[in-house]
Amino acid sequence: MTALLVRYIVCLCLVMLLSLSLCPVSSVYSSSCQLQEPFSLNGIYKQGDIVLGGLFETHYTSIFPKSFFTSKPQQPICQDFDIQGFRYSQTMLFAIDEINRSDSLLPNVTLGYRLHDNCVSLGVAFRAAFSLASGKEVMFDQAASCRGTPVVGIVGDSRSTNTIAISSVLGLFKMPMVSYFATCSCLSDRQRFPSFFRTIPSDAFQVRAMLQILKRFGWTWIGLLVSDDDYGLNVARSFQSELAQSGEGCLAYLEVLPWGNNPGELQRIVGIMKKSTSRVVIVFAHENHMLNLLGEVVRQNVTGLQWMASEAWTATTVLQIPSYMPFLAGTLGIAIRRGEIPGLRDFLLRIRPDNDTLSSKDNNIVQQFWEETFQCRFPPSPPKWTDEGGRLCTGQENLATVKTEFLDVSNLRPEYNVYKAVYAMAHALHDMLKCVPGSGPFVGQTCASLQRLEPWQLVYYLDRINFTTSFGDQVSFDENGDALPIYDVMNWLWLPDGSTFVQNVGVVKETAAKGGETTLKEDIIFWNFVPKKPPRSVCSESCPPGTRMARRKNEPDCCFDCIPCSEGEISNMTECLSCPEDFWSSPQRDVCVPQMIEFLSYDDPLGMSLTTASLIGTLNCAIVLGIFTHHRTTPVVRANNSELSFLILLSLKLCFLCSLLFIGQPRLWTCQLRHAAFGISFVLCVSCILVKTMVVLAVFKASKPVGGSSLKWFGAVQQRGTVVFLTLIQAAICTTWLVSSSPAPHKNTQYHNDRIVVECVVGSRVGFGVLLGYIGLLAILSFLLAFLARNLPDNFNEAKFITFSMLVFCAVWIAFIPAYINSPGKSADAVEVFAILASSFGLLWALFGPKCFIILLRPERNTKKAIMGRGVPK
Repeated sequence: MTALLVRYIVCLCLVMLLSLSLCPVSSVYSSSCQLQEPFSLNGIYKQGDIVLGGLFETHYTSIFPKSFFTSKPQQPICQDFDIQGFRYSQTMLFAIDEINRSDSLLPNVTLGYRLHDNCVSLGVAFRAAFSLASGKEVMFDQAASCRGTPVVGIVGDSRSTNTIAISSVLGLFKMPMVSYFATCSCLSDRQRFPSFFRTIPSDAFQVRAMLQILKRFGWTWIGLLVSDDDYGLNVARSFQSELAQSGEGCLAYLEVLPWGNNPGELQRIVGIMKKSTSRVVIVFAHENHMLNLLGEVVRQNVTGLQWMASEAWTATTVLQIPSYMPFLAGTLGIAIRRGEIPGLRDFLLRIRPDNDTLSSKDNNIVQQFWEETFQCRFPPSPPKWTDEGGRLCTGQENLATVKTEFLDVSNLRPEYNVYKAVYAMAHALHDMLKCVPGSGPFVGQTCASLQRLEPWQLVYYLDRINFTTSFGDQVSFDENGDALPIYDVMNWLWLPDGSTFVQNVGVVKETAAKGGETTLKEDIIFWNFVPKKPPRSVCSESCPPGTRMARRKNEPDCCFDCIPCSEGEISNMTECLSCPEDFWSSPQRDVCVPQMIEFLSYDDPLGMSLTTASLIGTLNCAIVLGIFTHHRTTPVVRANNSELSFLILLSLKLCFLCSLLFIGQPRLWTCQLRHAAFGISFVLCVSCILVKTMVVLAVFKASKPVGGSSLKWFGAVQQRGTVVFLTLIQAAICTTWLVSSSPAPHKNTQYHNDRIVVECVVGSRVGFGVLLGYIGLLAILSFLLAFLARNLPDNFNEAKFITFSMLVFCAVWIAFIPAYINSPGKSADAVEVFAILASSFGLLWALFGPKCFIILLRPERNTKKAIMGRGVPK
């Protein structure tokens, strides 16, 4: 940030100095401006009605002589001719020539040009830009003022750093500048660069395009290398911001490549690349950075990396040599949109240093190109070589006979952007000249004119151009001066013969309707790996289903451990989410499934067994009842109070049947009915047994002289009344319980996590306790009375059976209480059903088993004499 601020201050100082040099104080009183010091610049010049400026890189390096401040500083020296950069400049000349020959675009207007070399130096580029803006003539006269410019707009510069500095100053004068290669996203700031345009997408889109490719192949662990200039540093910030916003990747490392060959720094950077687990390396840098970097990569033999190239070096031929291919083969790169420029090669073949348009001292670049191509020199230039092999150029050499990349027009990318930039200027001028006076867009509805054309007027029309090239691409600028974003995706092939070929494998573009859109031909991509498929580049593999990501401390978000989710939770690969109510996680913890409903069902083996036992008990009751009905006149039946016996059999039958209410899914009515039916049925049964026991004791006492009057209190009416009364008490208890706090079905998830236990909650534990307590009270009373009557004579031996039945009954229900309390879910229902069935079978078999045995198997004992104890068979 400090370096950028210093640059701006220097630029502003240069503008002030330039203004003073162009318009000294004496100019207020004269009719001309005098250039105080001309710059020595490489260039190409042609006059015209309207002159367009251009800044191109036609030399790789520049040397600034040391200044000792004891003499006038010498001019910088440009070295290492750039054939490709020269072709860019010639593309601009071709476009201007094509426009001048057009009858439909700018008719009757001749475009001229003034092109300069930036020598890959900010200082040289800055001097060249202001030479274009102010003119190189020693005297410049325009109505006693310094208004007006020799050029109406500039095509260039190729580098972001140069463009930022130049455009920030030219923007103060609203001088339009259309770059074909400057991609820094910072140049989209319309406040800082109000007159800047470009035909190449900004780095903001290039970064998004890179991220789309990364997402396509699932690469989330990335190394990033950038150049130490505005281009690289702005890309680094933009890439980090976009990557963090998308949340789809992390940087394993971010390193800034130094300018020049810095062995120590390069060794450190390559060492980081070698140790890193990232297999994808993205490089936003220029080809000279890559040349220095690859030297160290080759030295350390760092193979197995997937390189991704920015548009600055993805099509650079100087890197496509056999010695680099073991390392760079398979590179994927973002390239400027390729286009077709018909007639360009023929135009290039016509270039000659003896051409009239190229014979002035301002056209020295053509001579330098000729000397570089044919390895000769023009006199009186200083000899290019010191040996005797140097020869003189004639200017008549034939370009068609030389093998040079200058004539290769098969892969026009930056040239196509230059072509579009020139046509954008031409279309803006054409629209400007179509203006009808009185309906113009400026103050007072005026129009611009060639005689007094102001740069800001051309900016107005550049903002509004919209045309289609002969190749079919639309050219227009958005509100930030950016072109429509589109890139080609390139892939470096390493052919069997050792040669290299860069092929187009897709397109990345951005539209308002669809946003980012990537089209890749994955089947033709060359991968420089043993399995011919994309590499894996992740810090941590995706967590399997059922686990969540646990971030590692002090490491990027892409580095994590996988922790299994707890029961009842599922994983969405990043975190564990609780399942909704009535759902539970699958065994794999990857999906929520409905919880199993558990209850004592008829399909369950236990439920089937209890149901069978209940039906058997009911059938036994029915059989015994049938036997007693059939033999109701026999002494055994009549001697044992047949009315109460029939009532006991009926209540036992109800007890067996009420156990079925405990089987099946609990409903509200079954929950309310099961305990009421169970309580009333057992009270009816036990009360009958109690009354029967009391009758036995009354009969025994009545047989004694002192107790003869006790039997009158236990007649048939009293017996029925007692049973009804005792049963009504239980009915009242049940009614109060159901009204105050009724039992109801309840989904219980406390017993098991993966299933729901549907059970009947008793509602009021007091009501349930009173119900059981009342049954227990009657049972204990019956047991005590029967126990007292156990030693009565044999003709009254039914007391022994009652004692045994009540003993079984009480034992079952005493054991039931702890078993019921400690049995969860359906087990509690099973315990209660078992208690009901066990006690019912105990009463049935103890009370009626011996009698049925006598009736069916020992009929000789079913006589009055036998019952009275007389003449019982042995």
